[in-house]
Amino acid sequence: MTVLKTSMRNFFAHKGRMALSAVAVLLSVAFVCGTLVFTDTMNTTFDKLFAATSSDVTVSPKAAKTDSTPQNGRPDSLPASVLERTKKTEGVKYAEGAVSSMNVTVVNSANKNMGSSTGAPTIAGNWTRNDLRSMEITSGRAPRGPTETMVDADTADKHHLKLGDELRTIAVTGDFKARIVGIATFKVTNPGAAVVYFDTATAQRELLGATGRFTHINLSAATGVANDTLKQNVISSIGAGAYKVQTQKEYADENRSGVGSFMDVIKYAMLGFAGIAFLVGIFLIINTFSMLVAQRTREIGLMRAIGSSRKQVNRSVLVEATLLGVFGSILGVGAGVGLAVGLMKLMSAAGMDLSTRDLTVKATTPVIGLVLGVVVTVLAAYLPARRAGKVSPMAALRDAGTPADGKAGLVRGIIGLVLTGAGTFALFTAANADKASDGSLVLGAGVVLTLIGFVIIGPLLAGGVVRVISAVLLRFFGPVGRMAERNALRNPRRTGATGAALMIGLALVACLSVVGSSMVASATDELDKTVGTDFIIQGNQRIVPQAAKAIETTPGLEHVTHYRDIEAEIVAPDGSSDSDGVTAADPTYAQDLHRKTTAGELTAAYGKDSMSVGSKFATKHHVKLGDTLTVAFKGGSTAKLKVAAITDDNVAIDQGARYLSTETMRKYLPANRIPPDQIMFASAKNGQEKQAYAALKKSMEQYPQYQVRDQSDYKQELKDQIGQLLNMVYGLLALAIVVAVLGVINTLALSVVERTREIGLMRAIGMSRRQLRRMIRLESVVIALFGALLGLGLGMGWGATAQKLLALEGLKVLEIPWPTIIGVFIGSAFVGLFAALIPAFRAGRMNVLNAIATD
Repeated sequence: MTVLKTSMRNFFAHKGRMALSAVAVLLSVAFVCGTLVFTDTMNTTFDKLFAATSSDVTVSPKAAKTDSTPQNGRPDSLPASVLERTKKTEGVKYAEGAVSSMNVTVVNSANKNMGSSTGAPTIAGNWTRNDLRSMEITSGRAPRGPTETMVDADTADKHHLKLGDELRTIAVTGDFKARIVGIATFKVTNPGAAVVYFDTATAQRELLGATGRFTHINLSAATGVANDTLKQNVISSIGAGAYKVQTQKEYADENRSGVGSFMDVIKYAMLGFAGIAFLVGIFLIINTFSMLVAQRTREIGLMRAIGSSRKQVNRSVLVEATLLGVFGSILGVGAGVGLAVGLMKLMSAAGMDLSTRDLTVKATTPVIGLVLGVVVTVLAAYLPARRAGKVSPMAALRDAGTPADGKAGLVRGIIGLVLTGAGTFALFTAANADKASDGSLVLGAGVVLTLIGFVIIGPLLAGGVVRVISAVLLRFFGPVGRMAERNALRNPRRTGATGAALMIGLALVACLSVVGSSMVASATDELDKTVGTDFIIQGNQRIVPQAAKAIETTPGLEHVTHYRDIEAEIVAPDGSSDSDGVTAADPTYAQDLHRKTTAGELTAAYGKDSMSVGSKFATKHHVKLGDTLTVAFKGGSTAKLKVAAITDDNVAIDQGARYLSTETMRKYLPANRIPPDQIMFASAKNGQEKQAYAALKKSMEQYPQYQVRDQSDYKQELKDQIGQLLNMVYGLLALAIVVAVLGVINTLALSVVERTREIGLMRAIGMSRRQLRRMIRLESVVIALFGALLGLGLGMGWGATAQKLLALEGLKVLEIPWPTIIGVFIGSAFVGLFAALIPAFRAGRMNVLNAIATD
């Protein structure tokens, strides 16, 4: 009980010194809890949506998947005769045929896409009784003819649509126009999908290209009939195995699984960054308690002198850590809920509507936050607590500070050097790996080992690195600069731990910057070397035939190339097989993309009943030039195709592609199974590049879902995409950097308290307040630059090794983004200045006489 009272007294006596550590715990716990609440809320939103839109029992084609569209762009369907049979099934209250397609684009009269900007689908279908479960018509009425449509209220509000406006729907089967006659509002939260409805006949004709067919059948169970019972009755009625029959729960679970995998990626990625923030926070907590223990050496010595045991002293510090962890974690849980709400608002502003009515805080979330926060804090405080327990009663006679343990420092240095050496060897091994998959595991080990190694040897490095930085930077500030240098070198362990916190975040920033820049440089280099086409046309969906026709008829083009991915299984002469499919293209593709071959000529692969394979496939399946492969086209017949070329797979574009001609594809695939183009290429007539580009842009104005790019546009698009991804990652890493900045502030603040008497003496012998504040700022800058130098050097090493693995996948150019690296390094100096503002201000306000009189 005495230990608890002592711990409580010390904790509240030093609550100001604990505040920044508590903020670090708060931020880390908030990020974890916010991530869990946000992803749980999204799952709840989708669960409610899927449950509301699912009928009691659903019948659909056997091959149909809820999250995909067949390669021909038309949804799988079943005949109306199945509907008639299900209507007669025992236990059916009512049955209705439904049509639904996600492979559509809806535009307004100005050809502006009415779909979501977040990647959510545009869904077109017929209005059914089942839709009344999730929607209600709030304006106008349901569509009744081929020129009428109804839209959801969210889409209407977002794009300012009203009754009477005309919309054009673009599908694989063709374009058609209809005027809005109704607006329906979701009864549950719509995460952002755009929904348009037509009458049944129009939906069948325009979306499926055939009457008398449905994508699925919705069945409602009669009173007292369980869904499982109805399912069995339906299977007995229409035959087992002929169609997919699912209960409401099964249908909702299938939809949920597709969303769930995407949500898991977001969840674990964000938790990974939270883990980095926790790791950085550990250094802050260790530093805080180490300095508090050092400052209370005499106090602890007196406690030992009057009878406190080592265990009691140790326990006292750990109790303080527990109080800090509990306090920070409780606030962090609350902040996490607020963070989740903020993320939901941000997503809603971006186009994905998430309602706070679905806010989901599971009982396990605050428990996880509290346990993580307390456990991490206590573990971080263990070493300082153990050090406190070793304070002897004789320490009561000394001024302050614990004597350094030379043996412990030597052991620490040896361990750090061994780990750093092992990590360096792992990075070297990864850089010389023959396969990227093998090297990635070794790279991961190298990153972890070098990171731990650098953290451990940080105090050893601090002496040399700080002296170098000081020689370059602090010599200009005279005696004040030299004093700042000595303060930074006074406690290398503290300087090393403070710099390490910043090092972790900046190492990841540097690594990702090198990888991102190398990817852009490599792709740009390969585009320059291999892409011979002038224009590339593609979008988020396959290119519908009418858009392809518009491209073909554009004036000023020398040739247009069609490019399609075809589902097929390939069997090699040795009996081995894979189902990665083939690529059907026009012979002009050999001009559009210059591919090296290891055997044969690529143009020969576009001949009759011929094809090419990649060098990796040829090696794996023992295929050589002239061999015959068996190619089973999905939805078509089986072909015997001769290998006329083997392409070099040491590329990034089209790596592993197996080419054959469009004519060969048409020979073995029926017309209704031929997919639309995945991408199209066009080359202008000599000297007409600008005119052809403008004409092609004009031709595609009616189809805003596709983008026309020349090589310059394509490179910029690639750069922007990688840049956006990196900016998002940098934003998440900013949390770790913020925690590291808190660490610098806390270290300086506690250091000022520790040096109160020293500061008073310096002021007494003539140092001005301005000089004192400058000394503390310069000390902070040196510590920040020390962490930045280690972090950027380490990160560039990781990035260069990762690029060596990317080179095995065709991305061969290593590019160090020096402007970013230099900018981050200079920015670290400003971080140091910012971190020192409050400690320097407090030091400058000290009363000289009171400071000198301080113990």
